[in-house]
Amino acid sequence: MVHIVAIDHLGIRVTNKARALDFYARLGFEIEHEVDFDAVVILKNSAGVELNLIINGVDQTGGKNILMDVPEKHAGFTHVAFRVNDIGQTAASTREAGIRITQGPVTFGDGHVSIFIRDPDRNVIELRARLDPGKAETIEGLVFYDPKAQG
Repeated sequence: MVHIVAIDHLGIRVTNKARALDFYARLGFEIEHEVDFDAVVILKNSAGVELNLIINGVDQTGGKNILMDVPEKHAGFTHVAFRVNDIGQTAASTREAGIRITQGPVTFGDGHVSIFIRDPDRNVIELRARLDPGKAETIEGLVFYDPKAQG
């Protein structure tokens, strides 16, 4: 059996390097290394989370995310979820950085609260925090997750 111990990095195909670097910088990621033999830029944040931006995407869907924005349900990874410490502070920081929250804050009834954002190529990112008991009422606009209300 294969024994996976952690996620090493996440590869994200993007269409525009400068636009993607600007967006991910607003989430706290910095360039760690630019590969000279491939169209890859390696980013890391202060917690050591690594993203590999693959800079060779071509938009053939008119700005739609084929996994999330069309009625047909194609197989594939639909989103990445990053753990954050404080969802209220994260939502405020996200807005201050000019990043639109496309859904949330939502709860799934499991003690977590999430907000969803999209990168410039419409890749979905979930920012998720565990709430202390009794804290749900302190989250402005919190609703129970409705799968029909995705942004």
